[in-house]
Amino acid sequence: MAVVPCTSTPIVLGIVTFDPAAFVVLYPEFTGLTNGQMNQAFALAQVVLNNTCCSRVRDANTRDTLLQMLTAHICFLLYGTNDGAGNVTPAPGIIGHIDTATEGSVSVGASFGGDGGPTQDWYTSSKYGAMYWVMTSQYRTALYLPAAGSYPPNFPSGYPGLPFGGGCGC
Repeated sequence: MAVVPCTSTPIVLGIVTFDPAAFVVLYPEFTGLTNGQMNQAFALAQVVLNNTCCSRVRDANTRDTLLQMLTAHICFLLYGTNDGAGNVTPAPGIIGHIDTATEGSVSVGASFGGDGGPTQDWYTSSKYGAMYWVMTSQYRTALYLPAAGSYPPNFPSGYPGLPFGGGCGC
């Protein structure tokens, strides 16, 4: 096994733009969706994940990857999959985890808000959302900020609402 030494890679600041053609290269199971459907899913993904330079996910390349996963999750929940070649899976009728099922007279029960809470249940109702949930665990933690006035002179100013200048512009 070889070890590659670490190098410092600067973060890339910017806003992610959506490209439906590039999206279906990554997720071909959505090729049969319209550009309007995919654009709507991306717009909803941006409601969930801040797509500005003030985002908790500061690196635009990482944010792009996460937004693509989140867009796939929302496409799946709203429209199902459609690969454009006749392989269509409708959107799930139930979001959450199936916890009871019967066969005679068909009955299904789903829970939403179990041990992981309703947010985790929503994400884990698709493979795309489950991957997003795992990949974003580092961003679902508290952000410690020292008391005002105790910041070093070169403290980064990329977080909104901090009591020092600079803002979080791109």
